[in-house]
Amino acid sequence: MELFLVFIALMLMLLGIIGSFLPILPGPLTSWVGLLVLHFTDGIELSHTFLITTLAIAVFIYILDYMIPAIGTKRFGGSRSGMIGTTLGLIVGLLSPIPFGIIIGPFIGALIGEMIHRNDIEKALKAAFGSFIGFIASSFLKFIVALIFLGFFIIKLSNHKGAWF
Repeated sequence: MELFLVFIALMLMLLGIIGSFLPILPGPLTSWVGLLVLHFTDGIELSHTFLITTLAIAVFIYILDYMIPAIGTKRFGGSRSGMIGTTLGLIVGLLSPIPFGIIIGPFIGALIGEMIHRNDIEKALKAAFGSFIGFIASSFLKFIVALIFLGFFIIKLSNHKGAWF
């Protein structure tokens, strides 16, 4: 049963890393659930302070995930249409077989969204760039936190590997 919980925790950690780039999965929160599952194994103890602190960080990053792209878009003169376009572009970019679709999709989506909102290509490009920068910054931040949580997972697991393997 313990190995099963460790396996589930590892899968949640990996899903958290993938969720750093997918808008469907909350990356750091998913990774935190992996830490929580690890806590319930017999051989590994995570303090309540550690769990509460990492949860607070995960929730904070989750909230920032919605604010950073909006800040980037607004800073560069974008609109709500640009932000919606960024999200739709990300989904299309993920599903399309083109290389770097996850990077190109949000930019093209933001550009299309801004062109629908206004007909000025120069302002639309600027806003699309801001939306794209916000998306990249947000994804990078989530990815770093998910990797740090994975590092905690590996350290905690390796401290008790004698009991497991």
